[in-house]
Amino acid sequence: MAGVSKRAKRAGEYWFDEEAADLAVTFFPRFLEHVKAEWAGQPFELDEWQKARIVRPLFGWKRPDGTRRYRTVYVEVPRKNGKSTLGAGIALILLYADHEPGAEVYSAAADRDQAAIVFDLAKTMVQASPDLSRISEVYRRSIVVPGTGSAYHVLSAEVGTKHGKNAHGVIFDELHAQPNRELWDVLTTSTGARRQPVVLAITTAGYDRESICWELHDYACKVRDGVIRDDSFLPVIYGAALEEDWRDREVWQRVNPGLNVSVKLDYLEQEARKAAETPSYQNTFRRLHLNQWTQQNTRWIDLTVWDACGGAVDPEALRRRECYAGLDLSTTTDIAALVLLFPPVDGDNQFHALPFFWVPEETVAKRSRRDQVPYDAWVRDGFIEATEGNVADYDVIRKWINELAARHDLREVAVDRWNASQITSQLVSDGITIVPFGQGFRDMSGPTKELEKLLLSKRLRHAGNPVLRWMADNVSVRQDPAGNLKPDKAKSTGRIDGIVALIMALGRAIVQCGAGEVRIWGLEG
Repeated sequence: MAGVSKRAKRAGEYWFDEEAADLAVTFFPRFLEHVKAEWAGQPFELDEWQKARIVRPLFGWKRPDGTRRYRTVYVEVPRKNGKSTLGAGIALILLYADHEPGAEVYSAAADRDQAAIVFDLAKTMVQASPDLSRISEVYRRSIVVPGTGSAYHVLSAEVGTKHGKNAHGVIFDELHAQPNRELWDVLTTSTGARRQPVVLAITTAGYDRESICWELHDYACKVRDGVIRDDSFLPVIYGAALEEDWRDREVWQRVNPGLNVSVKLDYLEQEARKAAETPSYQNTFRRLHLNQWTQQNTRWIDLTVWDACGGAVDPEALRRRECYAGLDLSTTTDIAALVLLFPPVDGDNQFHALPFFWVPEETVAKRSRRDQVPYDAWVRDGFIEATEGNVADYDVIRKWINELAARHDLREVAVDRWNASQITSQLVSDGITIVPFGQGFRDMSGPTKELEKLLLSKRLRHAGNPVLRWMADNVSVRQDPAGNLKPDKAKSTGRIDGIVALIMALGRAIVQCGAGEVRIWGLEG
């Protein structure tokens, strides 16, 4: 057996080359140093988990012909556990120390900025290393080693042409953010002409179960659990089960192998407090810091919190009472939602919500099959009104709104300013006050946060309406750098029209009722 180390262990047809594993581990402190945070300037000593779970198995296990056993490595671990730094180091081994003439190594990610993270770490390490910098030409987006004809480049899903590669090494950073599988397929299939290529995917958990990352996650779990045999695939997953308590520090310890080294306990405690106080952040904490595949990008409403506000709402008791409405018409073939919101009055500190929904009758069966929710039962039980035909009957909706205005003191109806239709001008002619309501952060963030407060303080009653409950469970919110929130229809898992209508109604109530009254309600104003 050519090239077999004197220190080797056999395991069936594979053998473990202790010398090769040791050389890979020692490459890090011998040639590389940390370039960020408190360790900057210190030799790059691997954490024990990085040695035992990734570097030693990857570079130590060999096939009968002496080439590497593992060709794909899938590393899924919570944020701040040193994934990117490790990926940069492995990329440099493949570039400089793998004895591969003309090696092509690539850092890849969903966008240019993300793809540059691993590469920029590697570039800075090379520039700080006298041995490596001496034999390298370092450019903005590439490192070239003239002596071996090798090069390290950056690629992203945004790049137009990605074909024609002959990759020896690929480092995929944050695979969960890939918009599709195109870049993955192009680069993994480009390794076919190499003797022992390595594709390293490093990522935290995502939320899209139709993505290439979920496909790899599922495959990795099956390889790990022995359901599938793939001797070329190395799965390394640190994550909490969905049923585990996200507040349990023992869970944090188990799933964060770099705890108290690269990720600090006080940081996790700070993030956990934020998640406890802000339901919209809970799924983010679970996904990023416990590596759990959550249902949504940023889950907003915990259903236990929502259900706690399911107190009865008596429409008769609300006759002639002041209210504000949100109307979300969506498209003519989809569900339409109207929510009346009744602010507190003397002797009653609760907000009361009355939701109404309409859907074209001819789409009910199809919609039930497509969305896997019981539209037909909701129509039968009176929670949704089916209008005749296959498109929304705005005349029916207009009639309902006028009848509700006659029954209650309907002050305003808020509508999406970009989705106004003929019905809004007709309602104006009927004497209904229509207010355009923007769907961006400026208009949506305030009432979105206030609705969250109402739910947490159990000061909203929605009577457990099943359609509105389903929509509440679907909601994903987007957050901008300033901390503003708004529902994200594109990233939500299903229809959220009723929640959008509720937020718009609350927004108009806050605006019209004045700062003093709003403070009495316990809201910001």
